[in-house]
Amino acid sequence: MTTTTAPKTYRVKSFGCQMNVYDGDRMGELLTEQGLTAAAEGDDADLVVLNTCHIREKAAEKVYSDIGRLKREDGSAPLIAVAGCVAQAEGEEIMKRAPSVKMVVGPQAYHRLPDMLARANNGERVTDTDMPAETKFDALPKRRRSGTSAFLTVQEGCDKFCTYCVVPYTRGAEISRPYGDLIEEAKRLVDAGAREITLLGQNVNAWTGENAKGQTVGLEGLIREMDALPDLARIRYTTSHPNDMAQGLIDAHGDVGKLMPYLHLPVQSGSDRILRLMNRSHSVESYLAVLDRVRAVRPDIAISGDFIVGFPGESEQDFADTLKIIDQVGYAAAFSFKYSPRPGTPAATMDEQISAEVMDERLKRLQALMIEKQVAFNAASVGKVTDVLVEKRGRQPGQWLGKSPWLQSVHFEGDFAVGDLVRVELVQAGPNSLAGKLI
Repeated sequence: MTTTTAPKTYRVKSFGCQMNVYDGDRMGELLTEQGLTAAAEGDDADLVVLNTCHIREKAAEKVYSDIGRLKREDGSAPLIAVAGCVAQAEGEEIMKRAPSVKMVVGPQAYHRLPDMLARANNGERVTDTDMPAETKFDALPKRRRSGTSAFLTVQEGCDKFCTYCVVPYTRGAEISRPYGDLIEEAKRLVDAGAREITLLGQNVNAWTGENAKGQTVGLEGLIREMDALPDLARIRYTTSHPNDMAQGLIDAHGDVGKLMPYLHLPVQSGSDRILRLMNRSHSVESYLAVLDRVRAVRPDIAISGDFIVGFPGESEQDFADTLKIIDQVGYAAAFSFKYSPRPGTPAATMDEQISAEVMDERLKRLQALMIEKQVAFNAASVGKVTDVLVEKRGRQPGQWLGKSPWLQSVHFEGDFAVGDLVRVELVQAGPNSLAGKLI
């Protein structure tokens, strides 16, 4: 066994969803506690953690490409760790195919990174894809740093078992973090400078916990407690399942001022037949009924969604029904994907797999319609006076960029600081951003 030089600098590269971004930040905090320093932009790092996503096809192959690109001109390479959902799914296969990888760690075991790193420094190659009974969050450092906007994972895993999805296999069963732990972490994030917190979960609105009074509450109870944090300006949450939109959470959209008027609620398809094949456990009618209830308490709410085109067996009529629901809802934004067969999921072995050519053509049509809806939503915002959270400087002298309550990018001029809430009138709309004029 050969001992290696202990790394002094690190870089965590996260791919995929916001929960991966959160996990990447926490891994960085763990490594910082071990005495490592984040590598400066443009510098090589002694340790590189590839925090991977497994939702799309060829995700594993992309990992091997990323590993290859880490090789330096002199033939050397950093200490490489593969983390996240590809690590969970591929495990020892990564070790076999990529000798330069020294650590493979799943999304429920990354709190063990310090021990794994010590073993790797001693020349071992270490794999940990366990899903331990003890929660990783208890072993993670206290939050001490934050940007203006911060993520806070409140729930992990999924019990829904949609037929196309690997999440139940890579993230495990649904678990909710304790109420008190979340309030403490939220306070720490605010103390560190966060003005906006986005609550995260695979099914974030399935979160439940016991509050300080011993009462069982849903996500709305957590949101209402966070609403009382004086220096927190905004609260968001994602991603939700239509079947877990309890009335209490819907009511919170009407009477919690800090809860932003934006709801990401994936439907995936506008065809009830395809929804049944997907095991989505909701219908088009029930999904639209949820949106009606939300809009009844918050008429100006922006709705975003997810869509999969080319699911096995999807007919042209099924696809037309998806275009119909997009037109009916008037989404402000959406994420759309071609169906991607994931090994081990029921949909991967279904009959009537759709050809790549048909999927490509349908995705183009869907995205063209979504651009129309996004442009229309932004255009309808012109004339509104609203608060914008300042996030960073723009490209032009004196220009700043921020987010509206409806998660739109807004650019404007003035003399501000990151984290300020600025009152602006939205005066011009483009497909991806709006111009604001200081009030």
